[in-house]
Order: sequence, then C-alpha cells, then structure tokens
Amino acid sequence: MMFSCQNRLRSHLLLFSLLLHIAWEVGSGQVHYSLQEEARHGTFVGRIAQDLGLEVGELVSRLFRVVSKGRTDYLEVNVQNGILFVNSWIDREELCGRSPVCSIHLEVIVDKPLQVFHVEVEIKDVNDNPPVFPTKSKNLFFSESRPLDSTFPLEGASDADTGTNALLSYRLSPNEYFSLDVQTNEELSQSLSLVLRKPLDREETSRVNLLLIATDGGKPELTGTVHLLIKVLDVNDNEPVFDQSLYKVRLLENTANGTLVIKLNASDSDEGSNSEVIYSFSSDVPSTVQNKFKIDARTGEIRIKGQLDYEEAKSYEIQVIASDKGTPSMSGHCKVSLKVLDINDNAPEVFITSLSLPVREDASPGTVIALISVSDRDSGANGQVTCSLSPQGSFTLVSTFRNYYSLVLEGLLDRESVPAYELVVTARDGGTPALWAETSLSVGIYDVNDNAPVFEQPEYTVFVKENNPPGCHIFTVLASDTDALENSLVSYSLVDRQVGERLLSSYVSVHSESGKVYALQPLDHEELELLQFQVSARDAGFPPLASNVSLQVFVLDENDNAPAVLPPHAGISSVSELVSQSVAAGHVVAKIRAVDADSGYNAWLSYELQPEVGVSRSPFRVGLYTGEISTIRALEESDGPRQTLLVLVKDHGEPLLSATATVILSLVESGLSVKASSGIARQSEVVDMSKENVLGDVNVYLIIAICAVSSLLVLSLLLYVALKYSTPFRAVYSPGKPTLVCTSGMNSWSYSQKRGQRICSGDGIFKNDLMAFSPNLPSCPSSEDRSPQPELGSAPSCKQNNSPSKMSATTAEIHFSVAAAVGTGRNVKKAKEEGSTGSPGPPQKYQSDSL
Repeated sequence: MMFSCQNRLRSHLLLFSLLLHIAWEVGSGQVHYSLQEEARHGTFVGRIAQDLGLEVGELVSRLFRVVSKGRTDYLEVNVQNGILFVNSWIDREELCGRSPVCSIHLEVIVDKPLQVFHVEVEIKDVNDNPPVFPTKSKNLFFSESRPLDSTFPLEGASDADTGTNALLSYRLSPNEYFSLDVQTNEELSQSLSLVLRKPLDREETSRVNLLLIATDGGKPELTGTVHLLIKVLDVNDNEPVFDQSLYKVRLLENTANGTLVIKLNASDSDEGSNSEVIYSFSSDVPSTVQNKFKIDARTGEIRIKGQLDYEEAKSYEIQVIASDKGTPSMSGHCKVSLKVLDINDNAPEVFITSLSLPVREDASPGTVIALISVSDRDSGANGQVTCSLSPQGSFTLVSTFRNYYSLVLEGLLDRESVPAYELVVTARDGGTPALWAETSLSVGIYDVNDNAPVFEQPEYTVFVKENNPPGCHIFTVLASDTDALENSLVSYSLVDRQVGERLLSSYVSVHSESGKVYALQPLDHEELELLQFQVSARDAGFPPLASNVSLQVFVLDENDNAPAVLPPHAGISSVSELVSQSVAAGHVVAKIRAVDADSGYNAWLSYELQPEVGVSRSPFRVGLYTGEISTIRALEESDGPRQTLLVLVKDHGEPLLSATATVILSLVESGLSVKASSGIARQSEVVDMSKENVLGDVNVYLIIAICAVSSLLVLSLLLYVALKYSTPFRAVYSPGKPTLVCTSGMNSWSYSQKRGQRICSGDGIFKNDLMAFSPNLPSCPSSEDRSPQPELGSAPSCKQNNSPSKMSATTAEIHFSVAAAVGTGRNVKKAKEEGSTGSPGPPQKYQSDSL
C-alpha cells in the first residue's frame, strides 16, 4: 500500500512538471536554452549570435551586449565568437527556491541599429540536496496502555531540490512494535505516522530505538535520517483528541495583526488534571510560523502575530499539540493548513533598461528610442501589467515581449517646432482597484541642418548718391536661421558677377559676419545708374545651406557735369550763318544744341543771350528752353553786316553749371538779291554738295545704327529670357547714352545724357523727368494727343515711344552721332516748318526720393 501511494505520487508529480514545462515553453522568449545548475565557469550554453541571426564579425562594431535582469551576471557572451557561456556558479535553489520552473532572462541589445532580443536560459535541477529532517533525533512518549493501530504523527523531511529530485520516500528501521504509515493528500503533501502494531509493555520494554530514513527520487539517490527514541509510559491512559486531524484556513494577506485564525478544541476522556488540556505549537514548527502566529495555551486560539505577505509566503502548515496534565502527560496532534490569498497591494514597477538620447530630428519613423520593462509582485490579474504613453503624438509604445516594451518614434520630428518632449510612461495592473506607477522620460531632439538662412525681405532697394567716399557703408542685410548651434551661424558673401567688363567685387563688398555692404569706390551716376547684385547667406552646418537676396542699388545723380555745346557752335570757332536783312520778326536764324551728362533736373538746360558790348538793343533773342535764335524785329542797316552772339547755356542743378556758345550771323543786303542769289546759289550748290556728302555719310551711319540697335535689342531680349528662366540673378550694368528731349512748343529737340527714364513734355505740362526717344526725330505730340501726366515714380508714356530701352556704350555713341548729324543738317526751311512761338515754364524740381 505504501509503495502504491508513492508510485501514484510520483506519477502525479511527473505529469504536473510536464504540464508546467509545456506551458513555460509556449510563453518563452525568442531563444531558449537549458543548463544544469552548478555548471563550471566557461561551460558552453549556446551559440547565441548564430541562433539570433546575427553576424559574428559585426558583434563588436554593433555594440553587442547582454543585460541580465538580476543582480548577478551568471552568464556571459564572448563577442569574438558569439558563444554564451557560464560566468559564475549557479545554485538553482538559491536562485529560484522551490519554484518548479527556474529561468534566467537575458536581454540581448544591439545598438547599431538598435535591436532587442529576449533569451531564456532554463536552469535544470540536479540532485545536489539530500532530504533533511528538522532535527537529528526526537523523543517520543507512548503509553503502555495505547491500543493497537494507534498512530503518532511524525514530521517529514524536506528536500531543497524540485521535481523527481524532491520526491521523497520513507522507510523505518526493522522492529516488532511499530510500522510507518505515509498518507498523500490532494495537494501532494505527505503525512507520516507511527502505527503501533504490537502492544507495549513498559515492564518488558521501556524504550524502543528507531531510525526513520527519507530517500529522494534523484539519481543517484540521496538520503536523510532522524533517530526516534520511544519511551513507554505508564499511567494516564487517555490522550487529548482534536475534532479534526487537519484544519484548513484561508486568509487575505492584508489581514490585520491580532486577527483570529482558528480556535482549536481537543477533549480528554480522563478526569481531573488528566483531562486539563494545554495547547502549544510543535517543536518542529519553523521559525517563520512562530514569527507570524501565536497560540493561546488555555483556549487554543491561533492569532496572527505580525503581517502576512503573499509575496513572501503563500501558505503555512502549523503542527499543534494538545497535552493533558496527567502523569505522565499525554498529547494529541493536529495540523492547521493556512493558505494566504493575494490582494492587489503592490504597485507595478517601471524600469528603463536602455535609452538612446538625444534623438536626431531627421530620425525615421520606427526608430527605437528606449527599452522599458515593467513588473508587479502580485499574482494573477493583480500582477498583469499594461503600459501606456502620454501625451500621444510622435512616440508610441510597442510590446515586444512579456512585460517588455519599446519606445518607438511614430511620426516626424522638427526641433524648431518642439525642441524636447516630456513623456510619461504609466504602468497599470489588472487588480481591483487598479494600482499604477509612472515614470517621466525627457526626450531631447538633436538639431540637424535642415533650415536655410532667411532674409527679412526677398529684395532690397538702396539709394546712394554718386561720388560717395570709398569704403562707405551703404546698407546692411540680415538673415536668420532657425537651427541651433553652428547650424544657425550665418556668414555673408557676394554672388560675384561681371558688371560690364569689371567684376562686381570691384564695386561693392559685404562683411561676412555683420552683413554690412560697402561701396569700394566712388559711384558715378553717368557710368552706372543701377547696380543689381545678390548677397548669399550661408550657415555653418554640414552640409551648409544657403539663400540669396537681391539688392538694387540706385545711384542718385548729382550736378557734377557742366552742359556741353554741340558743333557747330561750340567754343569760339563757330560757323557763320547767312541771314537776309529782309527777314520778318520771329524768324529763326540759328539753333544752339547742348547736352548735359547729368540727368533729371540737373540735365534740364536753359539758354540765355549775353548782351553784346556797345550794342544797346539786339534784334535777336534765344528761346529759354529751345536754344533757337530768332529775330524780335525787322533788321536795319544800323544793325551792321555781322553779328556775333554769345549764348549762355545753364543747367538747373545745385550748384548751377554753365557753358557758352558763339553764333556768327552774316547779314545779306536785299538789293543784291540777283548777285547775292547767284552767289548764294553757287554757295548753296557747294553747301548742298557738302550736305549731300554729309547726309550720304549720315544715311550710311544711320542704317548701321538702326541695324546695330535692332540686333542689340533682339539679342538683349533673348539674353533676358535666357537669364530669367535658366540662370541666377546677374548684376546689371547700364552705361550712359545721349538721348533727344522734346522740350518746348517750338517742336525742336535738345540733347541729354540721361540714361534712366525720360519724359516727353509739351506746353504747360511739367514733368518730373525726361523721356528718351530714338533718333528718328519725330515731332512732339500736340496737346490733344498727350497722355495724362503719370504719377511720381511711375513709368511715363509718350505716343511716339512708350518703352525706351537702354543701349550699350557703343550704341549710345552711334545714336549720339546720328542725332547730331541730323540736327546739324536741318535747313532753314525745316526750321521754319518746325518753329513756333512761346516757351514752356520751368520744370518741377527733381525729387531724388521719387525714384
């Protein structure tokens, strides 16, 4: 019977261990190894790198490491060959106690790129612990009056091993009085009892020496023994008897100190002092029971002493003795089996095992930022932990294994918008009420150079007066970069281009740190009206980013050029003009043509006739703005045969500049008309021949000029389209060129060196600037055909030419020569047809701030 119970117990234990092993394998990690305890240092466990699919040669470069959850590094990995080996002595009983399954959980971390693997090493038990009895010897008292088959409970042995290694069997040394009874309950707990098989006779045998032997199921078998000394007592024939031999109690672990566990009751059929019962714990009760419980010797009440903790001990077995006061004393025994019930009294714990900070703002979604593990000492639903992350957004938690999570980047990052994230990881268990724990995690964002410098404006307009001192500061550009550290350090430079035949850097420079723009040489409005260029702002990041801004530098004109009289009336060597004495008042006899290299108000010319010494009243006058010399009365003989007129040409600048022109008029008498006519005819033929030659040359030059201007215009349009759609911004160079200006009601033309916009102005209408026209010398529009006066700063309009274009220096010279030739070739008849009376009023003052 004893052997059948042992076999049934062994089969139950084997089945239980198999089920636990299968359940553990189903829930294990990615790689599972098994290892026997007490293995020597260096013992091979497994080729962990190969089993995880990692290249052995990359373990060092990828920062391969193993992290153990416990405090002792029992296992280690050789990063040279990827072999997992035993690093220190492993005692399964010390590591896991009597747990049926014992494992060491490892985290294998590879940082480049970050990968996490979970490895489980199962520690298998070896039979290294023999069964141990609580004491080496024990004294038992049996009354000689005890009936046959009466029992006496014994304390069994304990084995620190598990499984079959802890499966104990008992045997008693051979004797004629006692046998051993082993009972196994449904909880696989064994109860030992001595059974009296032969009546005792104190007078025959007062003592019986027995040896109780416990043998475990390991290979090889280990044994433990206890010496039993049985003393046969005489008198007091009845022992106290408990209501039950086994009492079962269930208590919550938060039961208060002093709470009643159970009240025992034992009865004795004797009388007097032999029936008075005293309760006590058996001497075999372990100290953990004595520290947690107390028993009232008189009433048999067992109460809690201290605090129960499910996580410390899940159950207790208390052996209680009820002894009477007889002589000799007799005792009865019972067992109290107390099971502690778990409550949710432990909050989860959160551990951050690996953290990769700061996070680059260009990190791709899916990047692992941190590894987080959680644990809860409770059991069942109370120990099931779930994790959550707040606030929701760019990061998320991904469950990778039991109670293991990865903090993963979910969206895109922008350090300029959010420089850092304050995250809170909350772990909550499944108890009622639920307990939780929080841990804060500050995730800083590492800046990358993803923002180019930005200027305050896309384009700047700057006004600088000509003749500025070299090196003067004309403007400051400023760009800002939203990046951090060296990625936000901005330096400035010119986008160098050709300006005519010279480099842009010969005109201006920019300070690399402050962005101040300096003019390196005096600027000349007549040479360069508009200087367009770009300044580049570049940060110090890698790779560097840059942006450009356009600057338009308008060179404002100053009155630094005096008027210049055009031939044939320039200087004192002037051509003589023939004038008939019979001309009527208002007849135009000559015209002064002058040009001023300045522009605008500084180039607006006026003419004034200087009085001749000794002449009281001259018969001639000069148009204030036309330069046309005409008679103011009929000529008389007293006027003399020859008149020398000195004309003063003045501009309207500040300070005023002027030039003089000399006109010689030869008066022809009307009485000598035939002779004079023949002479004049002959002279006219010579002059006409000369004029024909000149006009022939002029026509050739005119054709060449028109072809050149047309070619340059087409080439300029093609170049403008190509530059606008294919190349960066180029500096603009605009050299000076002379143009014709319609200035008065006399419908005649004067010259100006203005390179900017010009305005065609008629009688009574004042313009802020002059308008440039082509050299075909059209007549000025009448007052009915004039367009409305444009607003200040807007482009002027004229029916003959609404969109004057800029010309190069060579084209301007040809333009100037053709205009001069055509102007000087006009005859008197043409002058009469174009002449008119009246003169316009003075022009409006030039406003430099209206450009």
